[in-house]
Amino acid sequence: MLTYDIRLPPGPKTVEYAVLAEELGYRCVWCPEIPAFGHDIWITLARIAERTTRIGVGASVLIPSYRHAMAQASAIATLEALAPGRLQAGFGTGFTGRAGMGKRPLKLADMRTHIEQVRGLLRGDVVDIDGGLAQLIASDGYLPDRPIDVPILMAAQGPKARQLASEIADGMIALGAPAPGFDTCLVSTNGTVLDDGEDITSPRAAAAVRPLVALAYHFRYTNDRDGLKAMPNGEAWLASVEKLDEKVRHLSVHRGHTLDVSNGHDHLVGVEAAKEMTFSGTRDELRERLDKLEAAGATGIIFGTSGVDVERELHAYAEVAGLK
Repeated sequence: MLTYDIRLPPGPKTVEYAVLAEELGYRCVWCPEIPAFGHDIWITLARIAERTTRIGVGASVLIPSYRHAMAQASAIATLEALAPGRLQAGFGTGFTGRAGMGKRPLKLADMRTHIEQVRGLLRGDVVDIDGGLAQLIASDGYLPDRPIDVPILMAAQGPKARQLASEIADGMIALGAPAPGFDTCLVSTNGTVLDDGEDITSPRAAAAVRPLVALAYHFRYTNDRDGLKAMPNGEAWLASVEKLDEKVRHLSVHRGHTLDVSNGHDHLVGVEAAKEMTFSGTRDELRERLDKLEAAGATGIIFGTSGVDVERELHAYAEVAGLK
């Protein structure tokens, strides 16, 4: 049976939304590590843990290049002390988080090294990190006793990444569609719930999904310029970006990540195909899609939305999932 979670970017109202998510019956609230776009992930998760009593707290996803493995392990251990048994940690190569700094995603070899180092530290092992031996050596009472058994997941899309996830992680976070062979396979989604008779191009729906559809433009800008030009208004969007100095274009492109269209380009994004490109539809349509995801091997869903009327979407997705 599917589990139902919510993803909330760290920001000034995230804790408030997490409290509501707990009241509505969601299993877990996940926050992405996107420091250039909002609040710090670990501070936010700690505040959520202290304001809630039941709901799980998850990092989705942590980008290894942002933090030393020791700092990462210490943060995980601290959250486990604040909310025992409620934490999950997901790791990823960092598309937007790194592209927003003009960097390519991390290599899978770097992912393996970081995750293995963090897992070793949480077990209480002595770990070789860059030629120096490291260990969590906190005095009694400062951190949970080792081993610290926090589930570690990996965001994985291609076959090589999924193979790595099967070797070093406790489960996988997938975009769009699940992959077989994982006891835990959470499908991460983004979208809006349409009211009966509401079109995806209605002013409300278009405002809600445009920042989410924009991610496809951002991805193609980085990886497939010809594919970008073929998207609705793609050439106009690209022309808008190319007016800027090439050295800082990436800073503008990724501004407002999933939250809004404040970067001066994403207002040009077309939403006509948003139902296919995002997890959007009426309640009945989305329930049908959930059934198909479960049949394909998903064990849980992480619902995501833009920064437009988050409270509405929390209530609407709870209705879709049949939560209390």
